[in-house]
Order: sequence, then structure tokens, then C-alpha cells
Amino acid sequence: MTDFQLIETLRYEPDIGLIRLRLHLARLSRSAGRIGFPKPVDATARLNEAVANATTAQRVRLTFDRDGNTAVTTAPFTPLAPETIWTIRIANQRLDSSDKLLRIKTTRRAVYDTARAEYPASQADEVIMLNERGEVCEGTITSVFLDDGTGTLRTPPISCGLLAGVLRTELICQRKARIGRITLDDLASGKLYVGNSLRGLIATRLIL
Repeated sequence: MTDFQLIETLRYEPDIGLIRLRLHLARLSRSAGRIGFPKPVDATARLNEAVANATTAQRVRLTFDRDGNTAVTTAPFTPLAPETIWTIRIANQRLDSSDKLLRIKTTRRAVYDTARAEYPASQADEVIMLNERGEVCEGTITSVFLDDGTGTLRTPPISCGLLAGVLRTELICQRKARIGRITLDDLASGKLYVGNSLRGLIATRLIL
């Protein structure tokens, strides 16, 4: 339970600042408390320091370890064009819904890396993972959202074995998304979106 770090990946825009900062910090603190890490008291200061001189969009990555050490790195980020459509595939690799660490964003990413490696980049922009019951969980770097015609996006419950994504949390709080289990048949009959806090909501083309 201690051979990993917690991660938060944020987007910085010069005219806006750190996007969804409050939600990212809340998740970091909540995750630290759940696994017995110290409280990340210097996270806000370290994030602000990292982007203090930035004049363009940045990908900001914060890591936090069991000893209370915070590290922040930045890299230039180019937002996706609004008309972007990602090609999505389904992984053979399954998630274990009883694994509570799947609900926390950490550097323990072997299961996601294995799933992503099932397809070359030329065949898939993202790969969606199912749990042991065949329920849709999440992508390797994104949350899953289904437009099922009700007017509110459907996103799987955490209990299926998935991360409480920051974009997912925001959309639920805004009542633009609701929690509900999703099957492969549901994906075939609705319109699938994926997304995360860094990239936003992304339209997709699902190949089954």
C-alpha cells in the first residue's frame, strides 16, 4: 500500500489559471486520508509556483508520496480541437472491482498500460476496460460517458472498479451526468464520450 505515489494531472491556461484546481486538491486530500498518507499541505503553493511564469497552456503533473513529499512538473500542452473524434477499442484486460486502489489515482498503472498495449496507437486513441462482470469501467486515461438519449450523460459507478475522475465529478455536480451501470450493449446503442480534466469531453468512434 505504499509502493506508489498519488498523482494529479491538471491543465493550466494563462487566462484562467489551474483548471478545476479545487476538485483536484479535494481528491488529493481525500485519497491521502484513505490510504494513510500525510495531508498534502503544500500542494497549492507548489502548483502555483510551477506555473508562475507560464505564458502558454501547460500540462501540470503533481505527485505526492507517503513521506509527504510533493513534486510538480510542467510541459507545454496543446488542447484538442473541438471537432476531435477519438477511435475507441475495448480491452481484453479486465479490472477487478474489489480492488479499492482503482478508485484512487496513483503511479500504480500496470493494468492500464497492459490494456493500452493491446492496440497500436494507429488503431486506437483510447482503450476502454471492463470489470470481471463485463461492466464498462473506464478508459486507460479517461472516464466514460454515454449519451443514452435521456439528456443526461451516464457514467459508471465507482463500485464497478474505476477512478473518481475530476471531470466526471464536475459533470455529476453540474447535473450533466448521472451514475448508472453501462454494458457493451449500451455502448453499441448510445453515443460514447470519454474525457478527463486535462483534455475535457471527447467525442468518439467505437469499434467493437
